[in-house]
Amino acid sequence: MEPTKKYTVITGASSGIGRETVKAFANRGKNLIVAARRTENLEALKCEILEQHPTLDVVIRTVDLSVLENVYQFYSSLKDFRLETWINNAGFGNYDSVAQQDLRKINTMLRLNIEALTILSSLFVRDYKNTPGTQLINLSSCGGYTIVPTAVTYCATKFYVSTFTEGLSWELIETGAKMRAKVLAPAATQTEFGKKANNVDTYDYDKAFGTYHTSQQMAEFLLKLYDSDSTLGIVDRETFQFELRPPMFPYANGSTHNQHTN
Repeated sequence: MEPTKKYTVITGASSGIGRETVKAFANRGKNLIVAARRTENLEALKCEILEQHPTLDVVIRTVDLSVLENVYQFYSSLKDFRLETWINNAGFGNYDSVAQQDLRKINTMLRLNIEALTILSSLFVRDYKNTPGTQLINLSSCGGYTIVPTAVTYCATKFYVSTFTEGLSWELIETGAKMRAKVLAPAATQTEFGKKANNVDTYDYDKAFGTYHTSQQMAEFLLKLYDSDSTLGIVDRETFQFELRPPMFPYANGSTHNQHTN
């Protein structure tokens, strides 16, 4: 391992948006640390990248981030790498009424979508906030800004991701940190999300949505966010246009910072 090498970390890298984002950063000449549960998928992705970019370093980490002990171990395993960008993409959704939802699945979703993302974000910020050029990008959803029927709990997890990341973005700017925190909010995207959220083996995006983006398109949007000074990259649910925007949630500033609210 060369001490001068910098790495981009991408979780949930075995399929969908994560996989395409790995390829997009490889095309930028970035060394990669790719994490997911499915080693076979990661190995195939690594081979694909090295065929096109043989000089890159691609490091695989097989990990289930819904187990919190694994989250800490995963981050600790990267202590000898110089990290440049961290992308928290791992997560999944659920469609069901609150009354009927499978609480075992919900418990796992809460740990992955909220707890793992918070821990990894916090550790990365703690170690790299004053390193020039560093970025943290967290994957939210349009459902992190709009409550979608039959996906209330999922949307709530993504509201958390949106507010946490937007708030962190403000905090980094206000404290003069070098790192920037950003949030990507896709709308319908053709991935394994539909199967997992609906607990089905096959899922027809043409039938379910009509209009949607591919994972490759979302990876391109993520790069636009990465290249920008914007905090938020969001897809409009009506037009499906991608927009770079400032934070959408209000942030109490100045003299109101230390006031208690009832």
